[in-house]
Amino acid sequence: MKIQETLRCRGHPNVSGRHPTTFEVTKEDHLSSRGDCIIGIEADKGAADLSPLFVNMLARDDAVLVTRLYCRDRTVTVTSRGSSAMTLDHPTDLVWRRSNFVCGRTVGIGSNYIAKDLPRAFISLLKNGEKLVVEMTVFVED
Repeated sequence: MKIQETLRCRGHPNVSGRHPTTFEVTKEDHLSSRGDCIIGIEADKGAADLSPLFVNMLARDDAVLVTRLYCRDRTVTVTSRGSSAMTLDHPTDLVWRRSNFVCGRTVGIGSNYIAKDLPRAFISLLKNGEKLVVEMTVFVED
């Protein structure tokens, strides 16, 4: 069984992609130079905007999340896990984590990519303010 959510956002000149444990997209319309995990702003969805079915499927310990990041002609595929501890109730943010830490912003844990791992050419496009499409697909066994 699978379900998909797609959101759209954009890069910003302060995208650095240097964070060692996470990456994030946010509905916020600004980014300071300290936000080294944020790769997209002005997202059309935060965690609380995801469909209840998506949230329920992701909030399972056996859930697998495949996230595809599309920016111009580049694609990065991120594999993460869900967790029964996920609430996905944050109004503005979505965070992918390498660790197993979960809070209301967490959409994926055990992620194989975090900000510092993203290809530098991909980060350069985002620094130029390019559009970013985030396609998230949750898979669970029936």
